[in-house]
Amino acid sequence: MASKYDGLARIIIQNVGGKSNVLSLSHCVTRLRFKLKDESKANTELLKNTDGIVTVIQSGGQYQVVIGNHVPDVFAVVNEIGGFGANSDSVDVAKQKMSFGATMIDIISGVFAPTLGVLAATGMIKGLLALFTYFGILSTTDGTYQLLYAVADGFFHYLPIFLGYTAAKKFNVNLFTGMALGGALMYMDDMLKLAGTEPISSLFAGTPFAINVFTKFLGIPVTLPASGYASSVVPIILAVFVASKVEAFWKKIIPDVVKTFLVPMLTLAICTPLTFIVVGPIASLLTSLIGVITSAAYSLSPVVAGLFVGGLWQVLVIFGLHWGMIPIMLANFTNFGYDFILSPYFAASFAQTAVVFAILLRTKDVKTKSLCIPATISGIFGVTEPAIYGITLPRKKPFFISCMAAAIGGGIIGAAGVKAYMMGGMGVFGITSYINNETKDISSMIWALIGVAVAMVVAFVATMILYKDETPKSELNKLTSNKISVGTGTIINPIKGSVKELNEVEDEAFSSGVLGKGVAILPTEGKLFAPADGEITALFPTGHAIGLKTDFGAEVLIHIGMDTVKLDGKYFVKKVNQGDKVRKGQVLLEFDLSAIKAAGYSILTPVVITNPNDFTDVLYETGKVVEVGENLITLI
Repeated sequence: MASKYDGLARIIIQNVGGKSNVLSLSHCVTRLRFKLKDESKANTELLKNTDGIVTVIQSGGQYQVVIGNHVPDVFAVVNEIGGFGANSDSVDVAKQKMSFGATMIDIISGVFAPTLGVLAATGMIKGLLALFTYFGILSTTDGTYQLLYAVADGFFHYLPIFLGYTAAKKFNVNLFTGMALGGALMYMDDMLKLAGTEPISSLFAGTPFAINVFTKFLGIPVTLPASGYASSVVPIILAVFVASKVEAFWKKIIPDVVKTFLVPMLTLAICTPLTFIVVGPIASLLTSLIGVITSAAYSLSPVVAGLFVGGLWQVLVIFGLHWGMIPIMLANFTNFGYDFILSPYFAASFAQTAVVFAILLRTKDVKTKSLCIPATISGIFGVTEPAIYGITLPRKKPFFISCMAAAIGGGIIGAAGVKAYMMGGMGVFGITSYINNETKDISSMIWALIGVAVAMVVAFVATMILYKDETPKSELNKLTSNKISVGTGTIINPIKGSVKELNEVEDEAFSSGVLGKGVAILPTEGKLFAPADGEITALFPTGHAIGLKTDFGAEVLIHIGMDTVKLDGKYFVKKVNQGDKVRKGQVLLEFDLSAIKAAGYSILTPVVITNPNDFTDVLYETGKVVEVGENLITLI
């Protein structure tokens, strides 16, 4: 059944370079995250100017198409039309040339993104239960409380199993092998606790790096961190990564007829003890080290830490780099039962929303008002990309105000030592994550709300004082009389021949529309004429390609044949020079059509408008034979 997003999905697929250019596709709350073979093939400017797309960001080795709140629906249609499949967010990272930082962000986003919606949802349930028990609406002994708490705490408790699944997709491992490793971690963890088993010895006792030895495997000590593996994230991710290497080895040497059961059996037989003996302890030490370092850095100056996190959070969101902070939060949940490092970020989305609301009240521009209303609503619920990309960032000053106000709010939250006790929702849905479910302490929630309130007041007042509507572009154009205006115009046919679709050209840069919109001419005569009055802006020494800027502002590129640059000017005779003013119908080039064909080169000639976004529409008709001078392309 057709979807209302079919058209948008097809535009996106075509302008990221086509299906063949897509290595993987995933999505987060507001954006599609593509991994492309070659980002230069993507038509970024066209995508940015497409209705339904907020903007495009290239960061962290990902090509991110920001859609907004309805990104899951668009993702589903893009995935269906593109045929990327259910495992579209798995990819062999080794095949891509990315920096270490970009690779880490890519892995983190790929592993955590699928879980965050449910992780936030269960956190919200947990927070509401804490709120209900604080006000005496429910008791922890009530069946209602216990049943809801089972899912609220259960998802986070058994997180290694779910991350085993997403990590397996990311590292291209059998999905159930990843889950089995997560299950092994939790089984050992829970069984030892249920049995009340005491450790036979301990390493690093009395330090944050304490590890307990419970049993032995072939005489080798099997250890568990003092906090156990429940809710942990680093051990299972490293374990699945190791499993991906082991599984790949077995796949190469085991016959196909028995691969189905022998590969997972041998992979698990090796990786399970390896996880408990080597990978798990190393990962636990890394997790503890993260907690120690972040705690030490925070203790140096909570206020400065709060200012830093609050002020820079929206900048991290722009580039999608906030994913790199998620493991720190989850590691602190594992180590301490709460997180205090990222708490100051909570003020950022509210500061951004207050700025947009102030602009809504101040602006007289109808279009700006229409953008501010939905951006304010989505901002209240923590989704700020529409506000950032559509309103504050293009105007610069409002974005700076939002960051400054968020820094002040974050400084207050940091100074108060606000703790988040669970992964909550975004925006107003995140308020209850600052309630201590064990002690029913709401002091962190109160201080978080104070920080948010201050940030919103500062952002609102500063914007009301400093914001002014920009001068409309139409007025700016009147002031720049020396600039050639862009208007309606006609491109005449410059070569005698038949008109073809541009996608018939055997060059992806032209056929995909990356270089512009237009047609291709299959010439029957070796003369190229000026398609409009204008100036020659580019003329290759080889004579095979020419660029013209028309008097009405269109930029035209004509490329005689494909790969004809290799002829090094042979068979081409230039009749004009770069910088010359030319008249419509003037001869620009002559070329030996038969000789070029005999040399083995395609003579299909693209005629493209390289600045189509400066016009409302580019109109043309294909499938006909045209004489020189006939109307070919109309620009509106």
